[in-house]
Amino acid sequence: MMNVMERAQAPTPKFFKVLRNIGIVAATIGGAILTAPVALPAAIVTFGGYLAVAGGVISAISQVTVDDKRLKNDADAEGVNHE
Repeated sequence: MMNVMERAQAPTPKFFKVLRNIGIVAATIGGAILTAPVALPAAIVTFGGYLAVAGGVISAISQVTVDDKRLKNDADAEGVNHE
């Protein structure tokens, strides 16, 4: 069984790499809305908070998703058994 650090360093499937990048962008936009130097309507600030949280969650989950096939192929090539 893999721990969190091993999962974060293991190969990530292409779809989840794209999803992770989208999450990072969403979190960045949400953070920019929350820290805007001008007064914004409450609805926009609330949306910015939700966007920042959702982006962070999407990025975190996408990062620890493991490409099992590639991990197994890499392990077989190195002669290591990760089971």
